[in-house]
Amino acid sequence: MRPLDVLARQAADLIERSQIEAALRESEGRSRWLASIVEFCDDPVVSKTLDGIIVSCNKSAERIFGYSAQEVIGKAMTILSPPEEEPALLERIRRGERIEHYETVSRRKDGSRVDVSLSISPIKNAEGKVVGVSKIARDITERKRNEAQIAILAREAEHRAKNVLATVQATVNLSQSDTPDGLKRAIQGRLQALANVHALFVQSRWIGAELHDLVMQELSPYRRDDGARARIDGPDLMLEPNTAQTIAVALHELATNAAKYGALSVPEGHVQVEWSRASDGRLVLRWTESGGPPVMKPTRQGFGTHVIERMIRGPLNSEMRFDWRVEGLACEIIVRT
Repeated sequence: MRPLDVLARQAADLIERSQIEAALRESEGRSRWLASIVEFCDDPVVSKTLDGIIVSCNKSAERIFGYSAQEVIGKAMTILSPPEEEPALLERIRRGERIEHYETVSRRKDGSRVDVSLSISPIKNAEGKVVGVSKIARDITERKRNEAQIAILAREAEHRAKNVLATVQATVNLSQSDTPDGLKRAIQGRLQALANVHALFVQSRWIGAELHDLVMQELSPYRRDDGARARIDGPDLMLEPNTAQTIAVALHELATNAAKYGALSVPEGHVQVEWSRASDGRLVLRWTESGGPPVMKPTRQGFGTHVIERMIRGPLNSEMRFDWRVEGLACEIIVRT
């Protein structure tokens, strides 16, 4: 071989070796770069063999699952994952499938559980053969908690909606009048009483309604000046929604009757509303009118009285008493709360 050919061959070998070394350095650099990304990724990343043996895990996996890398490497993946799920997942990976958004429950070192969404990918060698598995886990505990809360709220909303519709239906069914306009006004008034108490439910996030606020709502038209025409006295007391709705309609009927025929029908008349807790825990609510036209016991039950009795004695299974005093009607409602 001529000297020039030898030199050319050596030069080619040097160039090829240099290119190979550069490619190796680039590959090593890329590998270190990818390894750094995996190591400091916010999501847990775990790799394992096709037999389900853990080969590596990043810092996020250590943080989420509570194990150090040394504690899990060489152990079966079932230390973290449900054993019954692993065979089917590994079979899919052996076929070269990629599994996205697989939701399951993993176990931490302390035995607690964590909801995760997995992205599972096959690891292939240079020839394209599947040689391992990569799992990226996303902690979805907060999302699951929110979904559960939303489901609870949806059930509560459905229950409340049914209760509201049942109450409205009962209110309409109990309404009657001698004229269409009278019937319309009666229904509107009762539905407005329900709307008012539901505004209080919203303020309390559906815990219920404060009795003081409920009474104030119904008597507000008669307390515009110094409040002397409608006096209110009683301790703080939160009523659960069903009780509050019924009391609201009862107070509306009493106020409507007083404005038409009783103490609130004349300027000098006034109403006293007071409540207390009996020794057995029952609520005792007293409505007392005075200063109005003389009262006589009716010869037949008025429809407003009928509505109150049906609502108090029906849904609440409670008691009520009317005292038709000459100086003004007195009504006592006793509720089992």
